[in-house]
Amino acid sequence: MDNNKRFIGLDNGGTTTKAAVFDLRGNELGVASVSTDAICERPLYAEREMEDMWDANCKVIREVLEKTNTDPKDVACIAVCGHGKGLYLWGKDDKPVRNGILSSDTRAYAIMQKWQEDGTEAAAGEMSIQHLMAFQPVVLLRWLKENEPENYANIQWVFECKDYVRFRLTGKAMAERSDYSGANLVNLYTQQYDPKLLELFGIPEVWDALPPLCYASDVCGYITADTAARTGLIEGTPVAGGAFDIDACALATGVIDDKNVLMIAGTWSINEYVRNAPVTDGTALMNSLFCIPGTYLVEESSPTSAGNNEWFVRNLLPELQEKGHVYDEVNKWVEEIPPQEFVPLFLPFILASNVHPNAKGSIIGITANHTRKHVARAIYEGIVFCHRWHFERLLATRKDLPEKIRLAGGATKSKVWVQMFADVMQLPVETVMANETGALGCAIAGAVATGQYPDLPTAIANMSPISPAVYPNPDLKDIYDKKYGLYVKAIDCLDGFWSDMQRVVEYK
Repeated sequence: MDNNKRFIGLDNGGTTTKAAVFDLRGNELGVASVSTDAICERPLYAEREMEDMWDANCKVIREVLEKTNTDPKDVACIAVCGHGKGLYLWGKDDKPVRNGILSSDTRAYAIMQKWQEDGTEAAAGEMSIQHLMAFQPVVLLRWLKENEPENYANIQWVFECKDYVRFRLTGKAMAERSDYSGANLVNLYTQQYDPKLLELFGIPEVWDALPPLCYASDVCGYITADTAARTGLIEGTPVAGGAFDIDACALATGVIDDKNVLMIAGTWSINEYVRNAPVTDGTALMNSLFCIPGTYLVEESSPTSAGNNEWFVRNLLPELQEKGHVYDEVNKWVEEIPPQEFVPLFLPFILASNVHPNAKGSIIGITANHTRKHVARAIYEGIVFCHRWHFERLLATRKDLPEKIRLAGGATKSKVWVQMFADVMQLPVETVMANETGALGCAIAGAVATGQYPDLPTAIANMSPISPAVYPNPDLKDIYDKKYGLYVKAIDCLDGFWSDMQRVVEYK
């Protein structure tokens, strides 16, 4: 084992592109990041310019090498993670077909609803063991076929977010299993693409555009000369398969079985655990192949988490941004308002919703005595309540409670928010000591891909340092249960309202 070896993890999230350098003990040596805002020119649309995305990845690699004084010759491997779902297409003319489509895009919800009603979802679920989401590649591909036929005809490769980035790094098209198996493209019984699924969805033409499948810890190519010139990496540096970012975070936090549940509070509300068999009775929103062969990730998720807080800070607290340390200030505001005090109810549906495709972000019950501090606490609470909504559905897929919750994402940087997760769920919460868990998961995969560790569990045992647990306050159980009860009731009461609102939104 060479202790001078370095591993770079790239993380392409919903709002930020990051690169981090790690050593063989999982120590985070430095991070570089750039903001990558979505293009939201129309309601329901969320896109990203794919060349800008590639430029951002090159930039953060250059910056993190410089920031950490890492000799490129010491970089043993680089791996990429990124948001799942969405769609990134490479054209037959060897350039992006169109803008990439993010996982918060819901333009194709009508197609999804039709397939749910006419039995297509049920028929596909017999093979994929999944429900449909409006932002899955199969739904978006059908939307493109119906609405942008010229772009559909130009498809050479169908990529997920991180697989597109890896393709640009290496020039080699590959499809890592944790992503593509969550896209209704893979038969989970055979663990291979299934042409019957494409026929059901009416998109058989893309069969030849599906890249070969690979594992997270496979070497899937090498840094090209062009990439080396743009990033400062050495040509020929190995590039590992990487993972869907929620799988990468599971690796980083050591969630590789059903003992603990992972919650990721980022752009998405991710709630998941790993088991040795998929949940086949329909109670799980998503089953997909996990990074460790023979295991499955069971997932409840929606784009309803900390991205709502970023919107609040960016749009409503401009003077705090000018002063800097804005999130530290917001944390202080939330701490000043005790849990027992009534604050408005916040539905974290600014980006999208987990309860209705047309639901919108909402603040309910605001009164004259409420200040921005009360709204800040309402946003924190509403995001945690949404995680609990998913968590309760996740518990229906298993017989017992998990021992602990492992928490990742932006919320881990807030002590008051971590405590709120523990209090609302009434379970201990642990975090990983690395700031960039997705990138750490990539580094773990890279260490295995290059033979530094024999397998992923061994690499995790050596590279994933867990912080001491934060325990719930049992005295707050009743108050949070009552608040959560209001949250669920508000969702139920508004269910028939959202479609009426959408008709107004789309009125011309």
